[in-house]
Amino acid sequence: MALSLLISGLSLPLLGCQQGPRAVLSREEAEALYLQPPARPGGKQSVFHLGHSLVGRDMPAMLAQLAGTGHVSQSQLGWGASLKAHWHDEVAGFAEENAHPAARPVFEAIDSGGYDAVVFTEMVEIKDAIRYQQSADYLHRWAGRAREANPNVALYLYESWHNINDTEGWLLRIERDLARYWENEILLPAVRADAGPIYVIPGGQALAATIKAVMARGGVDGVWRIEDFFALAADGSQDTIHPNDLGAYVIALTHYAVLYQADPRGLPHELRRADGSKAMAPGPALAELIQEAVWASVTGYDKTGVRA
Repeated sequence: MALSLLISGLSLPLLGCQQGPRAVLSREEAEALYLQPPARPGGKQSVFHLGHSLVGRDMPAMLAQLAGTGHVSQSQLGWGASLKAHWHDEVAGFAEENAHPAARPVFEAIDSGGYDAVVFTEMVEIKDAIRYQQSADYLHRWAGRAREANPNVALYLYESWHNINDTEGWLLRIERDLARYWENEILLPAVRADAGPIYVIPGGQALAATIKAVMARGGVDGVWRIEDFFALAADGSQDTIHPNDLGAYVIALTHYAVLYQADPRGLPHELRRADGSKAMAPGPALAELIQEAVWASVTGYDKTGVRA
């Protein structure tokens, strides 16, 4: 579907917002919103994450450690929850996934206007989210609600990934999906000329760049394949989508680099999980590689808003 048709098809009144129909933008007009980077943060940030298990509890806890004292990360999560499900309070696993001190109900959180940044996460499989969950429309609704509560809030879309056993190939899909799904079908149709851009936290890109760099070197610090960044199930079988501590570290660094517009090279690599236990740490050489891959991914993609 052409971008112009998609935008027109989504130009509907936004329930819960008072902003009226979405302004129709051409691709060129939408892209132009990203030519100027956002204002650089002046201090520690208060961040709200809306999503599911690819946000999780450990990644925001790692982000807080990387950012240092004063950073706040709170969230509302669910089991594979879409932006639409969160909007309509139809979140599977709500009680289980939000039974922790950093949880806060999303409407209470966003309507407070008390956050410097809000990070939105769509469900995956991303193709199904676009087809059945009206991803662009609900990203636009959430963005409008957040800006209505706080016109100065910085908004982000966290790009995640698909199962590592995908028949198209995990690395190939990461390369292709950024433009064909995350940008063309969700991000660009959701932005409005009078509200500013929604920036991207390129988690999938950073994870793929890290894995490619590791594989190109034939392994680093005992890590050499895609599976080394993903968790194992309780029975010892391979989890094909949830990151382990190494994967969470990559994503936490990516969030840090985008939210703070700061080079992550030299940051700590021995961190703790949300429950206070020690996370599996990358070795020194792997930590250096991860930080370099993350920074290159963030500064090499204009929709992060970060310039080297």
